[in-house]
Amino acid sequence: MTGKSIVIRKAHSHDVSVLSGLIRDSFCDVAERFGITPENCPKHPSNCVDEWIEKDFGRGVNYYILEKDGLSQGCVALEKNNPDIFYLERLAVRSKARGKGCGEKLVRRAFAEAEALGAKEISIGVIADDKELKDWYKKIGFLEEKTKKFKHLPFLVTFMKYAF
Repeated sequence: MTGKSIVIRKAHSHDVSVLSGLIRDSFCDVAERFGITPENCPKHPSNCVDEWIEKDFGRGVNYYILEKDGLSQGCVALEKNNPDIFYLERLAVRSKARGKGCGEKLVRRAFAEAEALGAKEISIGVIADDKELKDWYKKIGFLEEKTKKFKHLPFLVTFMKYAF
């Protein structure tokens, strides 16, 4: 992405449809790879709709959008769990923008925002069988904590954390 104009900006309510589209499109390949459908996992990001983002905004979740040359290429959400712990959620990068540092730029922005608000750690949950994604998060400083089964999900979830 060198030589291109890249901006990461805080998202606002007028970005709801942009965010839901980014998230839905970016998670389609994950859903396909792991056999996730609207029937077996209705709350998976590949099924994201505007209402989810509106509810997130209402709960105080902050979204950030990465734009390259004015086009939205990715996003990330940051939710405050308590004064010390924030959740990194819905990291999404369009397939054509992957492998170019967009995801890491978004995560680093979330780190900076959380740290400025006094966070001591950031937590994330990922599909336990997604070794490639877990390795990517480890590369940028996350550590695996535990893996858990949830009745409403057709996969195990591995929780990872990044400590400041």
